[in-house]
Amino acid sequence: MEARNVLRFSFLFLGVSLVLLFTFVHLPYEPPRMTDLLDCATNSPWCTSKNRIQTKQTTLLKEPPNPKRRHNHASDTPHHPLDPLTIQELKKVRSILSSHELFESSSYSLHSIDLEEPEKPLVLKWKKGDPLLPRKASVVARVPGKSHVLTVDLGTGHVTVRESGLHSGYPMMTMEDMTLSTFAPLANADFNRTIVQRGIDLADLACLPISTGWYGTSEENRRLIKVQCYSMEGTANFYMRPIEGLTVLLDLDTKQVVEISDKGREIPIPKAANTDYRYSVQELHQAMNPLNPISIEQPKGPSFTIEDEHLVKWANWEFHLKPDARAGVIVSRAKVLDPDTGELRDVMYKGFTSELFVPYMDPTDAWYFKTYMDAGEYGFGLQAMPLDPLNDCPRNAYYMDGVFAAGDGTPYVRSNMICVFESYAGDIGWRHSESPITGMEIREVRPKVTLVVRMAASVANYDYIVDWEFQTDGLIRVKVGLSGILMVKGTSYNHINQIPNQENLYGTLLSENVIGVIHDHYVTFYLDMDIDGSDNSFVNVNIKRQQTSPGESPRKSYLKAVRNVAKTEKDAQIKLKLYDPSEFHVINPSKKTRVGNPVGYKVVPGGTAASLLDLEDPAQKRGAFTNNQIWVTPYNQSEQWAGGLFVYQSHGEDTLATWSDRDRPIENKDIVLWYTLGFHHIPCQEDFPIMPTVSSSFDLKPVNFFESNPILRFPPNVEKDLPVCKPAASV
Repeated sequence: MEARNVLRFSFLFLGVSLVLLFTFVHLPYEPPRMTDLLDCATNSPWCTSKNRIQTKQTTLLKEPPNPKRRHNHASDTPHHPLDPLTIQELKKVRSILSSHELFESSSYSLHSIDLEEPEKPLVLKWKKGDPLLPRKASVVARVPGKSHVLTVDLGTGHVTVRESGLHSGYPMMTMEDMTLSTFAPLANADFNRTIVQRGIDLADLACLPISTGWYGTSEENRRLIKVQCYSMEGTANFYMRPIEGLTVLLDLDTKQVVEISDKGREIPIPKAANTDYRYSVQELHQAMNPLNPISIEQPKGPSFTIEDEHLVKWANWEFHLKPDARAGVIVSRAKVLDPDTGELRDVMYKGFTSELFVPYMDPTDAWYFKTYMDAGEYGFGLQAMPLDPLNDCPRNAYYMDGVFAAGDGTPYVRSNMICVFESYAGDIGWRHSESPITGMEIREVRPKVTLVVRMAASVANYDYIVDWEFQTDGLIRVKVGLSGILMVKGTSYNHINQIPNQENLYGTLLSENVIGVIHDHYVTFYLDMDIDGSDNSFVNVNIKRQQTSPGESPRKSYLKAVRNVAKTEKDAQIKLKLYDPSEFHVINPSKKTRVGNPVGYKVVPGGTAASLLDLEDPAQKRGAFTNNQIWVTPYNQSEQWAGGLFVYQSHGEDTLATWSDRDRPIENKDIVLWYTLGFHHIPCQEDFPIMPTVSSSFDLKPVNFFESNPILRFPPNVEKDLPVCKPAASV
């Protein structure tokens, strides 16, 4: 309680101080630097008592049980052309830019500093032991009123200002943009009066920065954001206590309030009772039988190794792994061992989450603009939270940190951002038992052990769990789990009996005064497949019904596979159809198996959803990359982000859909496959107050890639190789 009172006082103190500063004194506003917000051990004047108490609470948490990761990144050095920028390299970029003429005379913000990857042919030729390719940084900066894309050569110190294109939109928000936007309304006297008139204590206020999308010329030439607020009184789950109808339009560059819309005064704030999801506050009943602890024990240790911090080797797989501020996780140079030749063969040059599109289905004033692009607007990697050992990841996981740059270029570490672990859930790799009628007593079974790369991003209320799972049979499974907390709408209704028959709630009544609004999630993946080399083709293997001829057979029909090689991009724009099924192969037409089949991989769709929005809806124009589930484009290093380079307030004229409509040749070319997982979400009461995880996945599966079953020679488990575990006490 004492910490909560200090926290309340800190919010009130900060709010009153900002109101006095802006409303009465009119002094220039100097925002806190990201480094001050990240590290309150400094003597920064912006390290308020609120931030100090949060830091204190963090340090009181128990240290994770022996996480396997590096704690000191100051001495990191790159070993591979695709290794991310180190702390020392980020500091060097910052130093070089500080003396460049573009940044000398005015304030600026650095929205991203990432490795500018060397050209693909150079990376493909590079081998361990070769001199490292020149290290360059790609920088997106805002110098008042204008966005710039720059290349910084870390060897020579030369800075090249690149053409950022004539497209609309702004760069991904910085952490400072998001953090300061939540405090900025407190500097407006009208906003504070509105909060007080609503009966809310300023000390209980929690606000969220909400990207605006784009809905017309009135929003042009100005970076804008909307802020909506909640009451924290009585619960940690403030998301369930919205101040409905109150929306603040804010200028992102000046942090000045442009407009306040207050249209929900008659809607009560939902109660706090039964909204807290923390274990420590739950009432435990005897009817809930707790599970005994479960863990995979590996007496000989994990089977994977990670060399030079980023090169993962496990079983028959090898790949490069790194964190990324926008994509979250990037898997590169994925190769699998051929059991017949002992050769490591190329499968995928690069794979990552390119964009997430989350449109809410409420057209009212306080909701219509909620059509998030979580990677291009917020930074999927920037929102990746430290993973919780033993709960997010099992005991023998290896943890990898992310090293990112703040808005002023200062590097900071996102600890435990990625985990790598082996998984075994009793699944079967392959099996066969002979029937007794054959007289052969054969029972052959192989366990399926997989390697998982995991990241979890908490984009405000929603949590996304992204797994890259590598299997010994050559299959790669990409799985997305959705959890966290719903974004809910306040309502005057307590029971469905109160709702007039024709009234549209735009969702489900979940609890008293709480509506869970219908929404979609689309997660689009960039998959640069290199099947035994870069020149590949895309084949739609359509499964067709064939009628038998009269007298040909007692059968009336059968199925046949019709192969269609895509010549151009439009041939490869695929909408999945249940009653017009296909397989979708990426093949290397110049390499054949022993019997003449082209080697390849196929994308195997899992459960997915298609967008039903009008194609002319402004939100869908920006999210046009979800118009199809599969696209194929020719490789272009500048075409990696499905929503475009600059997504924030973009109009949608620089998306995957735009590029694909150029209809470029893709047969026997270096091609990129794009796949979109989709979820329709009609909330239900089980999603309240926090959602059980729901997930979907797709597979990249070998198809005629190997000469035969590649795990035929993997041995079965033997009892003597396994640990003997005894219960702590008899039941």
